[in-house]
Amino acid sequence: MSHSDQAPTTQPAATSRRRRLADRFGRAAVAAGGLAIIAGVMGILVFVLVETAPLVRGARVVPDVSRADAALGDAPLAVDEKRDAAAFLAADGTLRAFDWAGGAARGIAPTAAKNAGAKLVATAALAGGQGFAAADDAGRALLVRLSWQSAPQGPSVPAIAAEASLDVDPNHRPVALVAGALDDDGGATAAAALADGRLVVLRRAVEKNEITGASSAAETRLDLGAPGRVAALALTGEGKRLFVGGEDGTLRLYELDDAPAPTDATVNAKADATTAPRAAAARPLEARVSEAPITALAPLLGDRAIVVGQADGSLTVWQTARGDDGAPRLVEIHRFPKRRAAVRAIAASPRQHGFFALDAAGGLGLFHSTSERTLWTGQAAIPAPRSLAFAPKSDGLFVAGGGRAADYAVDNPHPEVGFKALFGKVWYEGYDKPDYVWQSSSGADDFEPKLSLTPLLFGTLKGTFYSLILAVPIGVLGAMYASQFMHQRIKKYVKPVVEIMAALPSVVLGFLAGLWLAPRLESGFAGALLMFLFVPLAAVAAGRLYDRLPAEARRRLPSGTEALVAVFFLAAGVWCSVELGPTVERLFFGGRFPGWLLSTFGATYDQRNAVVVGLAMGFAVIPIIFSVAEEAFSNVPKGLVAGSLALGASRWQTVTKVVLPSASPGIFSAIMIGFGRAVGETMIVLMATGNTPIMSLSPFNGFRTLSANIAVEVPEAPFGGTLYRTLFLAGLLLFALTFAVNTAAELVRQRLRNRFSNL
Repeated sequence: MSHSDQAPTTQPAATSRRRRLADRFGRAAVAAGGLAIIAGVMGILVFVLVETAPLVRGARVVPDVSRADAALGDAPLAVDEKRDAAAFLAADGTLRAFDWAGGAARGIAPTAAKNAGAKLVATAALAGGQGFAAADDAGRALLVRLSWQSAPQGPSVPAIAAEASLDVDPNHRPVALVAGALDDDGGATAAAALADGRLVVLRRAVEKNEITGASSAAETRLDLGAPGRVAALALTGEGKRLFVGGEDGTLRLYELDDAPAPTDATVNAKADATTAPRAAAARPLEARVSEAPITALAPLLGDRAIVVGQADGSLTVWQTARGDDGAPRLVEIHRFPKRRAAVRAIAASPRQHGFFALDAAGGLGLFHSTSERTLWTGQAAIPAPRSLAFAPKSDGLFVAGGGRAADYAVDNPHPEVGFKALFGKVWYEGYDKPDYVWQSSSGADDFEPKLSLTPLLFGTLKGTFYSLILAVPIGVLGAMYASQFMHQRIKKYVKPVVEIMAALPSVVLGFLAGLWLAPRLESGFAGALLMFLFVPLAAVAAGRLYDRLPAEARRRLPSGTEALVAVFFLAAGVWCSVELGPTVERLFFGGRFPGWLLSTFGATYDQRNAVVVGLAMGFAVIPIIFSVAEEAFSNVPKGLVAGSLALGASRWQTVTKVVLPSASPGIFSAIMIGFGRAVGETMIVLMATGNTPIMSLSPFNGFRTLSANIAVEVPEAPFGGTLYRTLFLAGLLLFALTFAVNTAAELVRQRLRNRFSNL
């Protein structure tokens, strides 16, 4: 056999081999691409989970070192920022210090009580920390504020930064309980429960002449009467508010700045006042916490709320709020699980709205007010603990009692976050009722973070709802018309133009919506309302007019004439709405729709609201729904359409009874794709909503979505902080929302396909 005879048989074999190789390579490339996409999505999901996982982790509290000092007794401690030294007031009035490394006592300094030869009978932490309030056996209150001086070698050394001695009991009897506060101007406030059961407050106000440099002081004595058996006292940082806990379980709040001025106020230039005029205090606010005695009080950061501990182990947080009558009252805003024994001491964090609680059985617990989380529980490392102190940086806890002290290292990075704080109603400090609030930052250091994702989730669904109200009818019906009624010669221009609309940058739509559409819609809202009446009427009129034309005339008209007639009538409907809008607004809305809305319904009209977003975002979603739905309509087998028409059904009956059910799975997919596009939209809602995280069903208010919130907050979020991780959680929530909706949509689509597959 010649070579020419074999050639025809070897060439197809080589071609077949190349085709198989190409097929294998194609399958491998497609499989690799698919796996890469899956791996990429899973990698992003794992990264987001890793970033959000620390939010659910509790605190770590680890015992570090302990030490014994006979002079310590049960006195409270003050600790420096480095947590290497501690100070306390000894019973003889001496300020003593020790370091945790076990060195000798440091920085021993006499105080006014030591110089007077008095013995301290009651000691408490100074309001605001870093100091002590004490009372001696002669009826005097001693207030000491500390400052820490860094030593060249070894731990810091304490020094007395400010000191005040006040005669709270003129009869010089021992004082049962004492609380004190020192302000930056040299003023001092001391509250004391006297031996006769009376409660008094002595306030020293200091004024300095900025020109001469001379200072003057005035002391005022407030007699609070005998409010039952007092079990606990607490002053706020500047001495403006006094909380009193009674053995009958009653909590009282005295607003000291509201007390009437004394009639014989004394001012002594250049020196402290030597007399203390008496004044009656304002009537306190009272609330019955429970039947159990109040055993411990501690104001939280910001001095707006106070933690109350009781003999039955109850732990609650209280603040002032206005009732329905507008009058202030004490209300419980948070409650924590009961301790095993009576609460003995509470230490509030100086940097967060958290606190430690110590019970009589030696149990310790770390809690956070806003999130109502119990972050850690454990047992004290020393026997018979009596007092607690938080480290200045909230990274340590110090327990003292029975001449011993223990140091704990505290790792508590994200206490503000919990399920209730993220999704439930929280009663924030300064609010009159529980609410959903997102407010991640403020200008004050004592700010209580409000990280509720509920208003953001609500805003996401609200924006999606209003955009789909516009996009679904126009997109689906437009696709139905283009696929089933429009002439192919016109369709080949219309469909590409609509699909090109999907490529329009969303930032451009947001810019136009926020700066052009929003003010025009506010000034002509009545005209926009009229469009919902005149535009459908114009469309019906165009159809009726074209249908009334003789059949011969319709056949002679060029294809697409019906679309031109419809466009003309629709434009006429829009023009009529705009022209009649001012007249309707004057006759029915008092000349201006926003003012009528406020006076009639009490609802405000924000210029950038859900209606504006619905129009702008609907314009962005329409092309997506149109394209997918048009493909679904076009993919209905032509035999079904021909068979329906052959049986005598009209074109409209065929479309609605045969084509629409057959295309319903694809139409549903189009709507879900549009839903996903609207949920994830960022720039339009960022520029056209006012970006206000409020929960209002009114279409005339703005909102904030999850995606827009991430875009706004990420540049300002500290890396690794609570806000940073909460934003990742918001992204995870957005992912979970779209995943759940798409999964449900796929299930529904499959059921629709199975149901109408026999058509």
